[in-house]
Amino acid sequence: MEFISTNNMEQAILTITSAIFISSAAAYLGTLMLSRKMSVITDPLAHLAFPGVTLALILGIEISFGIFPFIIIGALLIWLLEKRTKLPFENLSAVIFAIGVGTALVFLPIEKAEEALVGVIDNITLSETLFITLTSLTSIVLTRKIYSKIMLINIDEELATAEKINVDKYNLIYLLNIALVIGLGVYLVGGLITAALVAIPAATSRNLSKNLSSYQTMSVIFGILSSITGITTAHLTNLPTGPMIIVANAILFILSLAFSRKRS
Repeated sequence: MEFISTNNMEQAILTITSAIFISSAAAYLGTLMLSRKMSVITDPLAHLAFPGVTLALILGIEISFGIFPFIIIGALLIWLLEKRTKLPFENLSAVIFAIGVGTALVFLPIEKAEEALVGVIDNITLSETLFITLTSLTSIVLTRKIYSKIMLINIDEELATAEKINVDKYNLIYLLNIALVIGLGVYLVGGLITAALVAIPAATSRNLSKNLSSYQTMSVIFGILSSITGITTAHLTNLPTGPMIIVANAILFILSLAFSRKRS
């Protein structure tokens, strides 16, 4: 019994640690994506995880080796096509979405579909936790470095160019960073609802924050809080962890609406 309890404790630590880092990276990036109205592209890119998970399951390898190549290639395709065609990101993302889901549905073993849909955070390994931690920290650093440049590009691309900002380069870094966060999010909540990890904490924070600093900080806090609450609730109720994390996010958002209304 003691051995089982120790194993359960170790697994819980790995799960919570991974969740904190993933939710922090997603929520922080979300504050930038929400301002650019780009949260909409998260879902289509996330669905590219499906063929990646399929490949990993078929080959019997860690899912990160399947997820990240597909998502990064998808981000690169969106960047290249946006430059060549001048179509909006939303339209190009819809095309990528169709390709990802269509490919996955052909090959994904139905008995393994749950891992792709709602995440695998409850069965995370030590090596995966270390990978998640390093990748999350990389994403946070990238977001911090490009934040002001992307904000200026959002306001006026011509002004950004006049300030000698390489718009294409920063857009590429931005998209690749989104791809990293999406890949991490698939571990936590699966490929179906990853966009919520990015969008909801930022939206909740925007309802309550007074300046950019509090907006960023509160978004990360709400992301972490919803992940811990969702994981705890899922274990107590035997419900799927990924959806419960999103439910916790949604509840915090609704509460933020009530508080922001009172403050007004």
